[in-house]
Amino acid sequence: MADRRTFNVVILGVGFLFIFTAFTTCGNVEQTVVKSLGNSTFTGSGYHSLGIIYGVFSFSNLLAPMIVTVIGPKFTMFLSGLLYSGYIAMFIVPSTWSFYLTSVLIGIGAAMLWTAQGQFLVENSEASTINRNTGMFWALLQCSMLFGNLYIYFDWNGRTEIPDNSRRNIFLSLLVISILGTLSFLVLRKSHHEEEMLSEEEGQSLLSTRTMYKHRANTAMQDTKSEFKTILRLLKTKTTLLLSPCMAYSGLELSFYSGVYGTCIGATAQFAEAAKGLIGISGIVVGIGEIVGGGLFGLLCKNSRFRRTSVVFLGMVAHFVAFYLIFLNIPDDAPIVFETTSLKKPYLTPSVSIALLCSFLLGLGDSCFNTQLYSILGHVYAEESTPAFAIFKFIQSVCAAAAFFYSGYIMLMWQLLLMVILGFTGTLCFFVVERMQNFSVDIQEF
Repeated sequence: MADRRTFNVVILGVGFLFIFTAFTTCGNVEQTVVKSLGNSTFTGSGYHSLGIIYGVFSFSNLLAPMIVTVIGPKFTMFLSGLLYSGYIAMFIVPSTWSFYLTSVLIGIGAAMLWTAQGQFLVENSEASTINRNTGMFWALLQCSMLFGNLYIYFDWNGRTEIPDNSRRNIFLSLLVISILGTLSFLVLRKSHHEEEMLSEEEGQSLLSTRTMYKHRANTAMQDTKSEFKTILRLLKTKTTLLLSPCMAYSGLELSFYSGVYGTCIGATAQFAEAAKGLIGISGIVVGIGEIVGGGLFGLLCKNSRFRRTSVVFLGMVAHFVAFYLIFLNIPDDAPIVFETTSLKKPYLTPSVSIALLCSFLLGLGDSCFNTQLYSILGHVYAEESTPAFAIFKFIQSVCAAAAFFYSGYIMLMWQLLLMVILGFTGTLCFFVVERMQNFSVDIQEF
């Protein structure tokens, strides 16, 4: 039993590694790719596409649990993987209508994929193995930022334009990787929970297959209604309201490091022929920052004296240093220029070292905020963790969607200023919540 569960967790991680190697690489370069298209009939925007994905994802989370309950996590992840692969395939022969249609579909697929992943991971874990399994899964997932971006660096380094044959080769490779990840879900074995549920349903021989699925759908609908009511109740609590600015900030900085900053580097004229290749290296260094942060804070936070507030404060400092250096190092018009390179000059002569240091700090800071938001939500809402995490993902995704939509119109300076204001407010509110929790613990002990 234990061997089967470990096998499932490893295969689950490998599947996500392949799919998100394709998707995170795509998200990192797509605005640059879109700008370089020689097709005059294509009028899409990479920022708008990513905004649609996160917007649809945020609302699809409300229905995803019902779909997973009806058809099961394994088949749900397989279908979601096909939607991800369809989005990657669109870049091989791009058209505006398919670009935005697949953006909507992948938003739905993302909600189903992450809901199914959570359920499948829990089903294949016990109280004694959940931390190990979660760590194993996240370690494999974070490696997805390394391999695809490395390919981008080797293929684009020295190029000032992205020719059609290079674009097709890249996205054909990413499509194959995504399909391999999708097919790996078919290798997953049934969990003990699934086997019990199937044997129980098979025992009811009078029930037809149609009736069985109808029964599952009704049960899922009731669970969804109950969870939705819980979400509405939690939204009104003081703790959730105070954590909302921090959740919103995590959405803004997610959009910035995953789609905007790479585009800014690629559009910096002063990097000359190295600019396009640096997009890939930047993505790799962001991934290294995420891996270092996740591993480091996973160990540090086992020590109760090392508080969540310390990690969040470190994340805020890392991000603010990165924002200040980006403000000095990157041209102000880099995120919005429609030509291949920027026209304005930054305050400093653009430095590759500073640009990559900022990439690392962005990844490190992101891991600080996300790990501690998950930690405090799991602590405060231990008995209602699923609705609490749903609220977090909803607020984060809505803000990420909004940020992607405005990123193509607002100068870099104002984007950075908005993140500084919201990041500072979110950190203060996080401190207040932590103080409230410590105070309530002290009262109980007294």
